[in-house]
Amino acid sequence: MAGYRPGMAAQLPRMPGTGRSDIPQTAPAAPSSHADRYGRDVLATPVTKPQLPEVAAETGLVVEDVETGWCGAVVRTEKSGGIHLVVLEDRRGRVRSFPLGPGFWVDGTPVRLVAPRPAGSVPVPADRLRSASGSVAVLNQRARVARASRILVEGKHDAELVEKVWGHDLRVEGVVVVPLHGVDDLAAAVEDFEPGPGRRLGVLVDHLVAGSKEWHEAAAVTRVPGAVDHVRVVGHPYIDVWQAVRPQRIGIAAWPTIPRGRPWKEGVLAELGWPHEEQADVAAGWQRILAAVDSYADLEPELLGRVEELIDFVTGDATDR
Repeated sequence: MAGYRPGMAAQLPRMPGTGRSDIPQTAPAAPSSHADRYGRDVLATPVTKPQLPEVAAETGLVVEDVETGWCGAVVRTEKSGGIHLVVLEDRRGRVRSFPLGPGFWVDGTPVRLVAPRPAGSVPVPADRLRSASGSVAVLNQRARVARASRILVEGKHDAELVEKVWGHDLRVEGVVVVPLHGVDDLAAAVEDFEPGPGRRLGVLVDHLVAGSKEWHEAAAVTRVPGAVDHVRVVGHPYIDVWQAVRPQRIGIAAWPTIPRGRPWKEGVLAELGWPHEEQADVAAGWQRILAAVDSYADLEPELLGRVEELIDFVTGDATDR
């Protein structure tokens, strides 16, 4: 992968592969010693705070104001009353201005917004720009030819969410995500894929908890030829991938509890007071939820860790380059 986001390792288990989850959230503390046992010398030189990466407020860049939570695309920068401002437009077309400087997030990373440089000037280095997944963005690079290895996810909504957050990373790595419509035919789908050297398959399953139907279907995959070494099935505990979106992103404290026997998605929409009678209502409800996701920071760690694990797995085969 091109890079790693700050803040992930404190939430996720360590994964095999490229070590994406091996990076600590903060720098390790220095070993204690007699000299610093009682604290830092108050007369010593003050510690300099780390500098925020500077990002030019180019038109179309999506940023979030930390203090207010306002998220929008840059419309323009302007000067008013001697203050440089950035004008942001949100998804509903509302416009608001903020002073340029610190206090913004770009793809989950704190930055200092600066005015774009005039045409013809040397651009600001962009080696610290982050993708929606938190990895260092690889700029000016065409998507590589697709690998033979694939990632299989359970359903269209799962695929759309993975694409929105990890799409940049997947194109850089040449990994194709394929939706699977239910897990009832999981073993058959894996067999059709013909896993083996140079053909790894990662599978993401909803509600993969011990004893569930999904758990038994995943166990059946191990009997497919080549699956033991070249297929990895992982999952999150949620009934549906909708729950992997932090509920605060849609203005609720927690996802509603839906009684057994009631369709889960329709029940959730009804509890939220959203239209829920038709399949079109379910589709519109999901698009509303998906629109609230801007980066990995809007997802639960139980999903983040599993997707990262699968990307590491399918890109870790040296014969599939």
